[in-house]
Amino acid sequence: MADALVYRAEGAAVARGGDLYGFTVTEWELPATYPPFAAALFVPTAWLPLPALKLAFLAGNVGLLALLVHLSCRLTSLPTRAAPLCAATALGIWLEPVFQTVLFGQINLALACLILWDLTRPKGATAKGCALGVAAGIKLTPAVFIAYLFVTGRVREAVTATAAFAGTVVFGALVLPAASVEFWTTRIFETGRVGKAWIVDNQSLQGLVARLTHDAEPGLAWAVPAALTAAAGLWLTRRAAGEPRALLLTAFTALLISPISWSHHWVWCVPLLALLIAEGRPRLAAAVAVLFTARTFWLLPHQGDLDLHLAWWQQPLASPYALLGVALLASVLDQQDVRVVEHPQDDEKQAATRHHVLRHDL
Repeated sequence: MADALVYRAEGAAVARGGDLYGFTVTEWELPATYPPFAAALFVPTAWLPLPALKLAFLAGNVGLLALLVHLSCRLTSLPTRAAPLCAATALGIWLEPVFQTVLFGQINLALACLILWDLTRPKGATAKGCALGVAAGIKLTPAVFIAYLFVTGRVREAVTATAAFAGTVVFGALVLPAASVEFWTTRIFETGRVGKAWIVDNQSLQGLVARLTHDAEPGLAWAVPAALTAAAGLWLTRRAAGEPRALLLTAFTALLISPISWSHHWVWCVPLLALLIAEGRPRLAAAVAVLFTARTFWLLPHQGDLDLHLAWWQQPLASPYALLGVALLASVLDQQDVRVVEHPQDDEKQAATRHHVLRHDL
């Protein structure tokens, strides 16, 4: 539970007035990388004895997995009976992103639950978007979901989420003014603090391109595809058939374009599997489940800088999640092209139907 130890050290630094971004912990010399707001939330972790803290993270993450399964069923309109929910939770632990989250004592499941709970609440629910803003204030990547709300026309929720995110920044500045200045002016740009982007743990586009080109700093070779992926992903979410697909497209877009998306960040595989089952695609769901349990990149030689010297046939094994994300976006993009190009008469029929309904309403 190395990450839980980092959170504990962050909480202790806040409580004791220490240098939040000046320490490292564990044998891997891990530093604090989250905004000051998150560090303030971690203060209670410094009050627990280490065995109790590890037990709390273990039990908490298993409970959060059950909640994520429940929310995924709610998102995809699957039934949520107790026995299947418990069975899905027990099986879900063996998905590599979930297992690694539990093993490291990470907060990925908590963030996914915050986002899914908030965005699957009924339209017009009180302060809808607030929990999303808080999630973005803890770990910046969820801010992509705020962009999703804007591009899909849910402006009220997007503004609420933006205000909540701004509130976390203000809170951090009031509690930790010096650390806030340091983070928002310097640390936020230091991707290297998070880790080496080229190692197999990183399942983002940057990790994929770095390993493919054997270049630790791929530069434009990564930045250009990432920008195109971001634009395509947000465009597709606007045109997606239903909110479940739109939310998952947003999640996978965020995971792809982030400079670093460790394998345990991909806990969004849980709602993806729920969606495939809900759509009546059990074989594809089984194949995706196998992909997320196979742990192929851990089987490759990756000590030192061996990740940068993989043979061509090892590349798919080194980047399975990133390749799945790219394939998902490409398949949806292809479906959009077919719908728009091959069947333009469908849009004409839909427009005529809307016109008829409008006249009837008037």
